[in-house]
Amino acid sequence: MPTEPNARPGGTDAARSARFEAQVVPYLDAAYNLAFWLARNAADAQDVTQEAMLRALRYFDSFHGGDVRVWLLAIVRNTFYTLRSRHPQDALSDELDDDAHPLIDDRPSPETLTLLAVDVGALRTALERLPAPLREILVLRELEECSYKEIAAITGQKIGTVMSRLARARERLRQELTCRPKEVRRHDVR
Repeated sequence: MPTEPNARPGGTDAARSARFEAQVVPYLDAAYNLAFWLARNAADAQDVTQEAMLRALRYFDSFHGGDVRVWLLAIVRNTFYTLRSRHPQDALSDELDDDAHPLIDDRPSPETLTLLAVDVGALRTALERLPAPLREILVLRELEECSYKEIAAITGQKIGTVMSRLARARERLRQELTCRPKEVRRHDVR
């Protein structure tokens, strides 16, 4: 029985889908994690992740090697900012004043302080209070364990900018964790 030369049952689309599933889908949790910390709520994070995965699938043929995780996280980041630009009423476009956050990091890192004295809820709250560019860089480095080079590729910044912004983010997180007002509880006063 002769077959048409262009008809491939289960051909390239199935192979492409299988490659996508094998290479990209394992990083779905990392994609959602970044989307969550950028969007700061689960519903928006799901929307961003879904749109990013659709874009990744659509442009999967343009991926020609390299680190697929970095490629996917860059798509998530770009998707987030694209979707947010359509909704400017959201307060996610926090301005980052590099002069207001000088590069100072001669004390224990925020991670060390966190491990020693801060509960997860306080850390989450402190991260949520950071401007998006600082929160993004901390999530990529500390939670997703991306290298400076990978972060530079994801964000489109120079490595030096990544390093200085990370130092500012750590300092700002430390301030958020150590300078928050302490709650006075009635049972603590005797």
